[in-house]
Amino acid sequence: MIDNSDPFPLITIATVTYNAGHTLERTLHSVAAQTYPHIEHLFIDGCSQDNTMELIHLYVERNSQQKVPHYIRMINEPDKGLYDAMNKAITQAKGDYIVFLNAGDCLHESETITKIIKSVPWEKYGRIHRPAILYGETDIVNEQGQFLRHRRLQAPEKLTWRSFLDGMLVCHQSFYVRTDLARQTDYRLRYRFSADYDWCIRLLKLATLRRLSIHNTHLILTNYLNEGLTTRNHHKSLMERLHIMARHYGWTKALMQHAWFVLRAVIKK
Repeated sequence: MIDNSDPFPLITIATVTYNAGHTLERTLHSVAAQTYPHIEHLFIDGCSQDNTMELIHLYVERNSQQKVPHYIRMINEPDKGLYDAMNKAITQAKGDYIVFLNAGDCLHESETITKIIKSVPWEKYGRIHRPAILYGETDIVNEQGQFLRHRRLQAPEKLTWRSFLDGMLVCHQSFYVRTDLARQTDYRLRYRFSADYDWCIRLLKLATLRRLSIHNTHLILTNYLNEGLTTRNHHKSLMERLHIMARHYGWTKALMQHAWFVLRAVIKK
């Protein structure tokens, strides 16, 4: 059972899977290695046909033998795609904060969650005034989990909803959100590739509206697998992001910013 009376927050790590056996194992090792004791690992699986479920069941067995086991739950049922599954995770999460760590992605080190928690002056906040969002940096890795580079887009010192006019400056996997706020801000399923960009902006707006702090951990939080859904559908993702940007910042700013993105790409070549 989860004890929500503990003064330190419970962190839900949500992992959405579908036939993810070829990349899932290192994600499982990454979470299992965490030294922070208050972790719920929530799996939302879309009825995988490969060895995904076998790996998760083995992970559960090994977890039960740990000195301080994490709380693991799994939902295995059909879904309408990635973002529908992520909405299910938000609904089901029992943690105070939720972060999405998908197959192939890893927490940066075994102390990552512990360091995140230590970076926040919890004594300043009552439970209802805890920071809306905790965020940090991301490293890019290949399919073998080897470091490739630091993420090109860097997290700003002070993050606001206006920051994302410059693109997704904080990687989705390094964006920890209060679960009660996430439940008020579901992923819009009309977006197939960039709903996370829209989701983050809306949550940042909600934090501003509620006058809640947004906490920079000043830590590298995630090792992000370079080849993801957005990467494989780069052009379609950019078009979606243009419409999302226009929705939040207006068409003039959106078009000017995307013209700069194109020019920057040409210059880099």
